[in-house]
Amino acid sequence: MSEASHTAGAEALALDIIELSFTYTGRPALDDVSLAIKAGEFVVLLGPNGAGKTTLFSLITRLHDRRRGEIRIGSFDVRRQAVQAHARIGAVFQQPTLDLDLSVMQNLAYHGALHGMSPRESKARALAQLERVGLADQRRTRVRRLSGGQRRRVEIARGLMHEPRLLLLDEPTVGLDIASRRDLVTHAHRLCVEAGVAVLWATHLIDEVRPGDRVAVLHHGRLLADEQSETLTARLGVETLGEAFDRLVGDEETACD
Repeated sequence: MSEASHTAGAEALALDIIELSFTYTGRPALDDVSLAIKAGEFVVLLGPNGAGKTTLFSLITRLHDRRRGEIRIGSFDVRRQAVQAHARIGAVFQQPTLDLDLSVMQNLAYHGALHGMSPRESKARALAQLERVGLADQRRTRVRRLSGGQRRRVEIARGLMHEPRLLLLDEPTVGLDIASRRDLVTHAHRLCVEAGVAVLWATHLIDEVRPGDRVAVLHHGRLLADEQSETLTARLGVETLGEAFDRLVGDEETACD
């Protein structure tokens, strides 16, 4: 393959994880995980608590770095080309990170400043993203006055201000009611279609997977499956994704044969 072809292939991928392993205290938290996501693709990282989902996100964003394997965002290695790689990542972590005493717009303006935007550019991008999440009319509202679902949408708007190729969502619906959870899932799917953003959605909740979603099942740090949900259920000879998930995490060796 020519260098130009290799670069073009790399750019087509928003995220490329190659043989990634990580150990905390002797026991592997991630064990030889490989995962590639294209631009505009929605992938559910499904696994029980403690499966390694947050560890994986921490390695992608370099909150942790003692690892074996490669992580690329587009054509950029997150270790050797950290600035370029992380300019292409947006992230919403499980624990909320908004300043409750600032307004919605002030929270977004601070993010814009961190990414080197002028006040004018930051305001324009913030308003555009707030329009997209349906919260432009709340831009002057203090965050503490918003509902849990609204706060999550603000975090997504903030994460998209610098126009990333990849949006990481780590258990984003924790603490939300059913309607808010459904709305957030819908919005994330819409981002893939409308903005071409690749979304990696980490969850332990089966009902957040929609028909046609690609599902990557992670358990004890190992990737046990990576395929469309309907393909997975058919391969395992079960009727529902819940049954497939139970089969995989209940008997890893049989499921991986």
